[in-house]
Amino acid sequence: MTTRILTGITTTGTPHLGNYAGAIRPAIVASRQNDVDSFYFLADYHALIKCDDPLRIQRSRLEIAATWLAAGLDVDRVTFYRQSDIPEIPELTWLLTCVAAKGLLNRAHAYKASVDKNVETGEDPDAGITMGLYSYPVLMAADILMFNAHKVPVGRDQIQHVEMARDIGQRFNHLFGQGKEFFVMPEALIEESVATLPGLDGRKMSKSYDNTIPLFSSAKDMKDAISRIVTDSRAPGEAKDPDNSHLFTLFQAFANPAQAAEFRSELLQGLGWGEAKQRLFQLLDGELSEARERYHQFIERPADLEDILLAGAQKARKLATPFLEQLREAVGLRSFRSEVQSTAGARKKAAKTARFVSFREDDGSFRFRLLAADGEQLLLSRGFADGKTAGAVTKQLQQGQELDVRSEAGSFSLWLEGACVADSPTFADDAARDAAIAALRVALQPQE
Repeated sequence: MTTRILTGITTTGTPHLGNYAGAIRPAIVASRQNDVDSFYFLADYHALIKCDDPLRIQRSRLEIAATWLAAGLDVDRVTFYRQSDIPEIPELTWLLTCVAAKGLLNRAHAYKASVDKNVETGEDPDAGITMGLYSYPVLMAADILMFNAHKVPVGRDQIQHVEMARDIGQRFNHLFGQGKEFFVMPEALIEESVATLPGLDGRKMSKSYDNTIPLFSSAKDMKDAISRIVTDSRAPGEAKDPDNSHLFTLFQAFANPAQAAEFRSELLQGLGWGEAKQRLFQLLDGELSEARERYHQFIERPADLEDILLAGAQKARKLATPFLEQLREAVGLRSFRSEVQSTAGARKKAAKTARFVSFREDDGSFRFRLLAADGEQLLLSRGFADGKTAGAVTKQLQQGQELDVRSEAGSFSLWLEGACVADSPTFADDAARDAAIAALRVALQPQE
């Protein structure tokens, strides 16, 4: 079975070394598996919740798209698109909003944290909170459910959003599915082995702390950043503690086992911090130089990026457009014209192709079935002593006379001259039974 995995990347900043090691690189490796169908998208609608600087969002979209492609994402194997190029996503967001419980959204971590902060500072609980922030989980649910992703790689702080997507999807299925499961239930995929890299000051690498190491800036900028990594005061010749060294953690994230073991040994033997930082730079520059060159080629040719993303959106919409039509149909947003045409077409087809099928039972009795145009069984006759009698009944039914149809709980029967001659299947509800009776009347109309 193929597993569909979906990952969104919010377009509010420039990717750094921590993003690459923690999310981009493992995701690209996973996308090369034969049993995986990967969806990667630029979450630029989500970015609007966090950022009101249009130039920053536009630049971030460009840089993040270029980063993923330069890092080796194969767009022939995956579906790579911008969220804002899929108009079905905001429409699905509204359909899901209409079934999402407000109490569920009240419990979202991001919203609760904002409310708590306002209360602590004496502000109105909802001061500065937009509907974008409040309904963020519904938009994320639409991202996931639109493509029926099985697995969604997330950090632990995002598990709740995947669980909320499940809740909302289940509610929609319950209300509108009528026995059909429109949405599969996604699962959060937590990669325990994914690296969380320290920044220059030892805290988690993050733009919030201004402690990042640039990913695809110039070699000089990378070398300058590495030189600012905080180390202890041990001099060259003194043994260093690799297990408590942020520099060693960074080196280990990009080295093979043999390189990491050698570097550890040299630190224990007194390798100076200056030389150690030079070793880290050489390792990273060797790992990233080719990708850096590809990155800058993409940045200089934004039209090429645009073509790639639009092709990805077209690929995604081949799934999204017909699926949304099913969902619109399910909730009652149906075309009057198509409904009339489908009704007329069904009548025409039934009148031309509805047919009787006669057969003989093992006990020697003769029976017949009446099959609709699509092969659905409308009637199964009672047993007759001989084929001539069964044939006479079918002939009489085709003469267009008024039918004596008697409804029962979940089914109906057909009577001729005071005797029951045939029975219907059992239906799920009265509406289905009544629809079958209407189809029966159409099927037995004389052909013109």
